[in-house]
Amino acid sequence: MTTASPLIQRWRRIALTLTGMALALWPIDPTPLPGKALEGVKSRDFITIHTRNTPLTYYEGRHGPTGFEYQLMRRFADYLGVSLDLNDDHFVPSVLDAVRQEGDIGAAALPLDPDDPELMYSRAIMPMQPIVVYRRSLPPPRHIDDLVGLQIGILRGTGISRVMHELQQQQPGLGWKEASDLEAAALLRRIEDGELDAAVIFEHQFRLNRLFFPEVEDGFKVGDPLSMAWAFPSNQGLGLIRAANAFFDDLKTSGELDQLIDRYFGHDDYLEYVGARVFIQHVHQRLPRYDALFREAARREHFDWKLLAAIGYQESHWNPTATSPTGVRGMMMLTNATADEVGVADRLDPAESIEGGARYLRSIEQRLPEDITGEDRLFMALAAYNVGLGHLYDARDITRKRGGNPNLWDDVRDALPLLQESEWHSRTRHGYARGGEPVIYVRNIRRYLEVLDYVDRSQQQFHQLNARLANHPENETFEVVPPKP
Repeated sequence: MTTASPLIQRWRRIALTLTGMALALWPIDPTPLPGKALEGVKSRDFITIHTRNTPLTYYEGRHGPTGFEYQLMRRFADYLGVSLDLNDDHFVPSVLDAVRQEGDIGAAALPLDPDDPELMYSRAIMPMQPIVVYRRSLPPPRHIDDLVGLQIGILRGTGISRVMHELQQQQPGLGWKEASDLEAAALLRRIEDGELDAAVIFEHQFRLNRLFFPEVEDGFKVGDPLSMAWAFPSNQGLGLIRAANAFFDDLKTSGELDQLIDRYFGHDDYLEYVGARVFIQHVHQRLPRYDALFREAARREHFDWKLLAAIGYQESHWNPTATSPTGVRGMMMLTNATADEVGVADRLDPAESIEGGARYLRSIEQRLPEDITGEDRLFMALAAYNVGLGHLYDARDITRKRGGNPNLWDDVRDALPLLQESEWHSRTRHGYARGGEPVIYVRNIRRYLEVLDYVDRSQQQFHQLNARLANHPENETFEVVPPKP
């Protein structure tokens, strides 16, 4: 094999780092370090990926591990036919250190960085746009000049430091603080608590977190979008990075990558923002009065207590004396007939109402056909809690007539609004129903549940983070980058 000249080798390195398009031109390193190249991964039958415990990357959800990049990691391990070994005890700088020293891959919302000779990067997974976020009580910043004099925080290693230094060339009066051992949610918390005035994070990070920090608002975009990519040690050969690029090509071609991006980042409008702010306020102010009741009812009926709490909020905003014009009352908004069915004597008693609502939901779930399983079963039970079991069965019949699968919530969800159209409800057993309402009902409960899960998980993470930083004074958490003289 002819050895390429140093100039050609340098050009190939640049092309690989920036786009990944030149990988097909490079031969696989014939002598990769043991355990580092693709052959090593396959021989030991597992791949080690270094990541972070964040909503964007990887976290433990209600049904096990999840997160956007976790979904990619798991699929890539399956693609290679090996097990997945995750190390999530990292912030961005330590992810990169671990990849340099240990391999195999870093996957942690990492920016593609062409300047690190010890790392190579996959082709871009998705763009990451830096934006300014700020405390709502401040005058809205609209330009970098408006940032001068503000206490601004960023996360080191995310690529935003480079963006800030470029901005400082335009506005020398700009200064900021950089943290290596925090995450985006911690910056937003510090803004809301008044420790920072603003931060520069990625747009998708703010969209994922904005519901939980209602006093933080987005300002304006800064710099060009960066590219999220996976990092690989530059000394391990090219087999693994080639495999990763082929994997991403397949995901892109099939549309699965776009579907995952939309699933994790495309639903910011599920809750109207003002309503979301009210919800978070009620999580802190109202829910603590009743969470023990939700937990006890959930224990009895074998539900997630946060699911029952989400239903209670959708029904009454956790108001035990709520009454609708149609006569349903209480925390879980039970009718007289339903209250009698589940043994509730006083619908305005929060303990009875929550217990009765849990029993009613369980009774609906038990009456569904056995062919409906998993989350489809839960979502249909929630829809029936709102619109009635008879109308749900009618929607399943419409689904079947339209060629859909009556056991899948996605198909039944599309059929429910047709109960409002005479062309369809005239052919059903139970007739007209406001079928759009259960669709919104289930959607909102799912979103409320996501928020409650996140709040619960964030509290645990904040406790863990505080324990890790207990002996870190503020000047150790942040490194100050002052304005230029």
